[in-house]
Amino acid sequence: MTALPDAMPATGEVRWTARRRPGWMVVAGKELAETLTSLRFVILMLMLALAAIVPVYAAAQTIRTAAEQASGAAALFLALFTLQGDTVPSFVGLVGFLAPLLGIAFGFDAINGERAQGTLARLLSHPIYRDDLINGKFVAGLAAIALAVVATMLVVSGIGIVRLGIVPTVPEVARLAVWVVVTIVYIGLWLAIAMLCSVLVRRAATSALIALGLWLGLSLFGVMLARIIAGFFGADPTTGIEAAFDQARLQQMLSVINPGTVYTQATLGLLNPGSTAVSIPTLGQAIQLQQQIPTQLSIDQSLLIIWPQVVGLLAAMVICFAGSYLVFLRQEVRA
Repeated sequence: MTALPDAMPATGEVRWTARRRPGWMVVAGKELAETLTSLRFVILMLMLALAAIVPVYAAAQTIRTAAEQASGAAALFLALFTLQGDTVPSFVGLVGFLAPLLGIAFGFDAINGERAQGTLARLLSHPIYRDDLINGKFVAGLAAIALAVVATMLVVSGIGIVRLGIVPTVPEVARLAVWVVVTIVYIGLWLAIAMLCSVLVRRAATSALIALGLWLGLSLFGVMLARIIAGFFGADPTTGIEAAFDQARLQQMLSVINPGTVYTQATLGLLNPGSTAVSIPTLGQAIQLQQQIPTQLSIDQSLLIIWPQVVGLLAAMVICFAGSYLVFLRQEVRA
């Protein structure tokens, strides 16, 4: 708490007016400081850095091998993030699969951890209220996630500049900046899911298992489940090419239950300026796309393509956090 002189009266006395920060800012600052100095954050950053360096190094080597054909190509720097090798997945593919661990790690014990240590009742004493506590923890988690994503992006960009000797253009930097925001929203969704588990379940280990199980289940079996349901309810693809397109579109519609699929669609449409669609078109649309002349879209045109995916991720994050917020405000807290 800081005190500032309000005025200097004629009597020579000095009156001081206390200026307090909002409660959620106090909680967020304390949580962020503890997170950045924790062993958990260091381990997660090392894991994320390793997952970033391997595919980017492989992509840079592939681009250098084909340097003569790649020289002058459009959006060459962005290929570092999207290029996929024979044995190594792309950088955005690994981020879509592993980055949710950041959100789960920062949120699975946000509330029940304090409850298990017996500090929750003391934290909720005046002037820290319930909404300040959960808001501050969520903001601190998002800040730590943003720091990790920005640091990883800078490491990848540095590797690309050193290995390839090329500098990103202004449109490429703008696309990377938007990608950082989309990635933060995507990981923030898993942070909100983990915090919801932390509020609903009293044991931190149980909430971690639920969140990890949901992540693995959607990541590994979400596409398989969508394929099975589409094959059962969709049209028979052997009856014609239009039926095959309809079944593929139904499968893609069902696969949006996996946030990783939605995130991959958004990032590929954003980091690939030549992408004119992120979803499977109808037969007529596919014919029109084949007749189009290949072109590079501007960033505003790419944003028009991916805005449904971005809005969907943002809405899911808000809904999950709102659920944890409302449940926590109604829970009984005992000293």
